[in-house]
Amino acid sequence: MDETETLLDEILQPEKLLEAQRRVEQNKGAPGVDGMTVEQLGAYLEEHWPRIEGEMRSGRYQPQPVRKVEIPKHGGGGTRTLGIPTVLDRFIQQALLQGLQPIFDPTFSDASYGFRPGRSTHQAVLRARAYIAEGRTWVADLDLEKFFDRVNHDVLMARVARRVKDKRVLRILRRYLQAGMMEGGLVSPREQGTPQGGPLSPLLSNVLLDELDKELEKRGHCFVRYADDCNVYVKSEAAGRRVMASLERFLRTRLRLRINPEKSAVARPWERKFLAYTVTRNKKPKLKVAPQAVKRLKEKLRPMLSAGRGRALRQTILWLNPVLLGWRQYFRLAEVKSAFSELDEWIRRKLRVNVWRQWKSARIRFRQLLRRGIARDLAAKAAFGGRGPWHNARCTPMIQAVPTAELRRQGLETLVDPQRQFAWSA
Repeated sequence: MDETETLLDEILQPEKLLEAQRRVEQNKGAPGVDGMTVEQLGAYLEEHWPRIEGEMRSGRYQPQPVRKVEIPKHGGGGTRTLGIPTVLDRFIQQALLQGLQPIFDPTFSDASYGFRPGRSTHQAVLRARAYIAEGRTWVADLDLEKFFDRVNHDVLMARVARRVKDKRVLRILRRYLQAGMMEGGLVSPREQGTPQGGPLSPLLSNVLLDELDKELEKRGHCFVRYADDCNVYVKSEAAGRRVMASLERFLRTRLRLRINPEKSAVARPWERKFLAYTVTRNKKPKLKVAPQAVKRLKEKLRPMLSAGRGRALRQTILWLNPVLLGWRQYFRLAEVKSAFSELDEWIRRKLRVNVWRQWKSARIRFRQLLRRGIARDLAAKAAFGGRGPWHNARCTPMIQAVPTAELRRQGLETLVDPQRQFAWSA
């Protein structure tokens, strides 16, 4: 008997269920429509699991609706819909994922990097740079229009059923796809889409888009795909336009998906971004931070810095540091460091603005500047000159009064990491 015909039995083995529970508890996350928290999962399973397992084996298990959450997309392009399953359904989805991933993942394309064990955004970015360095200096940059909202259930399930023969597993997967979405106390049925938010959605998206990968491989294209973000690297604009047109037809007819014409383009790689990176125009291209990523970081930091006006400087810095460290870690491949230096300078200036504002009057500012060793005439010009905080924060008196070394002593992390060493093969 094909092992995929008894897949549910494998998934429901006690040691694998314990691993699924551990993963869900480790990932934490918000409650679903029933309000159950991750901390309550263990006690709930102790009491109710025999009944739930019986329902899964007999085909009677019915997932609860997901809780609809809208989050803004990067770059201000509308919102992205998340569907937050209940903690119990996250646990069951995680168990299903552990059973399905070993079946599908080994057969996925080597050019697919999103949501796969042992693969990362950095690997995808480095592969893209390698293609550009080989002379493929045009890119067909595909953005799938509302991909997670428009996945066709029949098309997806047909591809899952090619590899999974256990009808019980197929039935549960179909029900997860069709589970309603709750918003404002009302549940809407779902006839298409696999909303982001549950453990299964990333794998199912790769199952569907693997057909795109295989088509690109069959045609001999050099490409990199991360989730629904796919770049095909070619040597001429004409070739890029041919690729874009043919893939538009393929996606529409075979997978019932659409390319977003506003976000897709055939262009030079240095005119586009991929996973928040872009490249220089050099013959040996260098990675750099895409301008949109710099803008997003500033948008994220602004409210944190504004809130810091009523806090001690050290408190604000400690609040900022996790964001700065995460950003620096993600963009550690960037070889062009000008964006890092400019952001460091911008952050220091914003912190000096906060200090200036905390010295609430011109008289206090004058005294504070004198205390910090600023010459009397310079202190008077800054304090009584009538210029605003943003102007004064970049002038010599404030830079000397709140020097970079003092911000470092207060704990401020730098984005320009002096320990980083860049290599072409990094």
